[in-house]
Amino acid sequence: MSSEMGEKNDPLHELQLVGRRLSTATIMFHQAVADSLGLNLTDHKCVDLLLLNGPLTAGELAQKTALTTGAITVAVDRLERAGFVKREDDPNDRRRVVVQVIPARLGVMSKLFETFGLRLNEIASSYTSQELELIIGFLIRNCDALQESTSKLRETAAIEKRQTRGTKGDGSKKKKG
Repeated sequence: MSSEMGEKNDPLHELQLVGRRLSTATIMFHQAVADSLGLNLTDHKCVDLLLLNGPLTAGELAQKTALTTGAITVAVDRLERAGFVKREDDPNDRRRVVVQVIPARLGVMSKLFETFGLRLNEIASSYTSQELELIIGFLIRNCDALQESTSKLRETAAIEKRQTRGTKGDGSKKKKG
């Protein structure tokens, strides 16, 4: 593997490069899935979050994506129009509305993952149970770190946006009136 910034045989550096390759390949794959479904990437992953977590309110979905409630409302509207989700009254609290996946549409989505799923199973079968447990643990911790970093980036961006509100691009105050 080529060395971009660091020692060629440094395992931590190699891990970072492989992580970047995996991240890019994952995003490109999911973009292709989203394109095939006529969705954008965020909307496609919102469906996945609903599949992983079950029905969620728009606020809960916003929290899991680190997007604003307004952005999630727009995403849910698009997903509803595309027939992937529906809004329903929360059976435990009729004041709340939850978003849930429409199971009939999942077949279309699942078919797009068949080839990759078979290949992943083939790869995983070459590892022992103990090795898979180690890999799974690493990936879980990686997901947690990514979610924390995403939230922090969104918080920082929101703070910076609030601080720059009311100023021109050159930093001077806008005149009211």
